[in-house]
Amino acid sequence: MLTQLTLRERHLDQGARFAPFAGWEMPLQYEGIVAEHRAVRERVGVFDVSHLARAWVEGPEAADLLRSATTFDVTSLREGKAHYSLYCNEAGGIEDDVFIYHLSAERWLVIHNAANADADFERLRAVAGDAASERTAETVMLAVQGPDAVGLLASVLGEGFAALEPRDCAELNWQGALLLVARTGYTGEDGGECIVPADRAESLWDALIGGGATPAGLGARDSLRLEAALPLHGNDIDATTNPYEAGLGFAVSLDDGAPFTGREALVAAKAQPRSRRLAHLAARSRGVPRTGYEVRKPGGEDAIAMLTSGGHSPSLKIGIGMAYLPADLARTGTMLEVDVRGRALPVEVVRRPFYRKPKG
Repeated sequence: MLTQLTLRERHLDQGARFAPFAGWEMPLQYEGIVAEHRAVRERVGVFDVSHLARAWVEGPEAADLLRSATTFDVTSLREGKAHYSLYCNEAGGIEDDVFIYHLSAERWLVIHNAANADADFERLRAVAGDAASERTAETVMLAVQGPDAVGLLASVLGEGFAALEPRDCAELNWQGALLLVARTGYTGEDGGECIVPADRAESLWDALIGGGATPAGLGARDSLRLEAALPLHGNDIDATTNPYEAGLGFAVSLDDGAPFTGREALVAAKAQPRSRRLAHLAARSRGVPRTGYEVRKPGGEDAIAMLTSGGHSPSLKIGIGMAYLPADLARTGTMLEVDVRGRALPVEVVRRPFYRKPKG
C-alpha cells in the first residue's frame, strides 16, 4: 500500500500523473517533464517533497548526539544554519546522505531520503534515544526553486524569509502556525524548502501556485539535479562508495577527532590515492546515455564503468551522465564512449556541474 500525499487532491487538480517511489505515490509530472524543468530554470517551480523523512533531535545534548551519528561536525553550525552530511558504515560506505538544520540552541532537524527513512531513524534513535522524534506524517514539505523563487517566497512568507542567506534556516509564524523554511534545494537553483503543519499545507500550496509557481514532479526534479551534478543515493552513492571518491569530502569532518561510525575507514581513505572517481560525462554526438549503460575506452570492447545516472539535459540539449572511472581516466577532457543500445556514443569528461546559472 503506497503512502498518499496530504496534497494529493491539489496535485490531481493540477493534472498530476502519479508513480510509485520509495513506498509513496508521487507526482511524476504534470504538464510534462521538460516543460516543468524549464519552468524551474527560467522562472519558479514548486515540488511536493513530503516523501522525505523529517526527524527532530532536541535537548541540551542534541548537537553532540548528532555528531556521533554523522560525518560532518554539526557542532560547528551556528543557529539558523544548515549543512549537508552523511551516514556511513564502518567501512566508510555511504548509507545515506542527509541535510541537517540547526534551528535553535537545542533544536535540530534532519532530512532523510525516503527509501532509507526507517533505517535512518533507527540510527538516530540508537544514539539519541527519546531526544529523536520523527514527524513526517504531521507535516508537508514543499521545495520552491528557480530564479524567481526567492521573490515568491518573500512575498508569501514575508520578511522572515527575505532576510535568509543561502543555507540559512528559520522557524516563522505563518497563518498562526510554525513554519520551517530553509534556503536550500536540490536543483542547482536558488529558492527554499518549507515544512508546514499538514493542516496549513493547502493554504501554502495555493499561495505558491497563485503567486506563479509551476507544479513540478519527480521527473523534472531528477533532470534538474543531474544537470547540477548532485548525487542520488542508491545510484551515484551507496554503501559501497566512500565520500572522497564521490567528491563529497566537504561533508566529512576529521580534524575535531570526534568519533562517528566509519571514522577510521574514512581517515584511511582520505590518506590514500583515489583508485576511482565519480566523473561527469557529456555526450559529443546525438544520443542519450542512460543509467546502467556501459562506459568504454574509444574503440574498446570491455566496460570500464557503468553509468550511475544518465539522461537528456533539457537546458544543454545534450546527453549527460555520471560514472565511477579509474582515476587516470577521470581527468577533464578525456574522451570515452558509452554503449547506447549497441552504438558507441562519444562522451567527454567535463567539470561539474554540467549546467551553470547565467551570471548577471
